[in-house]
Amino acid sequence: MTRSVTRTAQALSPRPAPTIAAVRLTIGLAVLAGSAGCAASAAGASAPPTARSGHVAHPRAPARAPVPPARVIVRHVLLADGHLISVARFTGGVKFVLHCGSVDPGPLCPRGLTAGPRVRPASRKLLVAGFNGGFKLSAGAGGYEQEGRIVTPLVRGRASLVIYRSGTASIGIWGHGAPLPGKSVYSVRQNLSLLVWHGHPTRASRDWWVWGATITGGELVARSALGENAHGQLIYAASMYASPADLASALIRFGAVSGMELDINPEWVQLAYARAPGGLLSKGVKGQARPANQYLTGWTRDFIAVMATVSAPLAPGRR
Repeated sequence: MTRSVTRTAQALSPRPAPTIAAVRLTIGLAVLAGSAGCAASAAGASAPPTARSGHVAHPRAPARAPVPPARVIVRHVLLADGHLISVARFTGGVKFVLHCGSVDPGPLCPRGLTAGPRVRPASRKLLVAGFNGGFKLSAGAGGYEQEGRIVTPLVRGRASLVIYRSGTASIGIWGHGAPLPGKSVYSVRQNLSLLVWHGHPTRASRDWWVWGATITGGELVARSALGENAHGQLIYAASMYASPADLASALIRFGAVSGMELDINPEWVQLAYARAPGGLLSKGVKGQARPANQYLTGWTRDFIAVMATVSAPLAPGRR
């Protein structure tokens, strides 16, 4: 991986040491100011509230910290054989939406779901990224729930991406810590077993043959995975030529404490991301086959959209 690090050095000019007299004067002024402040505070505390035009002043509630802007941070890890793993971390005010594909789950998805085969134009201004889901449901790799409706039964012990009604998400083992207690489940995408658990690769990450048939019959093919770090942020990793162990190592390198494999083979692995909500989408995986706007025009498979919780402010003079 190639990274550029910019450091700004700031020269500091030495200052002359203060004299003892100056120090004593400063301390004396500070004591006097502190005494005056205490007296004023005591007087203010004993005085009754002042009413103006029938209004009584009330203490203000503490201001809420602003929500950080949604961001997608993309990095590339260089493998020993020269191939790349692309890694994307979703930060700031983001929420996750599971979308039903037109073919899979397709007809299995109940009518009335809000998230279908494409991101609707009304939601486009909040879109910051989109990435592929898991295996076809016919592969029996796990269950699927969307917007509170079960499409295929959820399986205890399976690796699960759990999306809550708040839009936040977590990754864990269904029935063993997932879903998180006290949270209302909205959508669930299950797929095989965990790749990463407690910050370490699992045995399943080494047994690549249990991760489904590949078009070449080999270990190194297009693969994708999804992890979660200790801050609750999701991390997507994918490559056109990697093993499950490669993906597990990349997720751990970027802080994942849990992780699961998503879909495999070149046709299905895809990431699209923008530099700001509603911005121009770019391909996120080196060598991916699908175009960056695939999730806008419509897709046959399920996918996850990453949406900003607030709209990005417009530049001055722009509407």
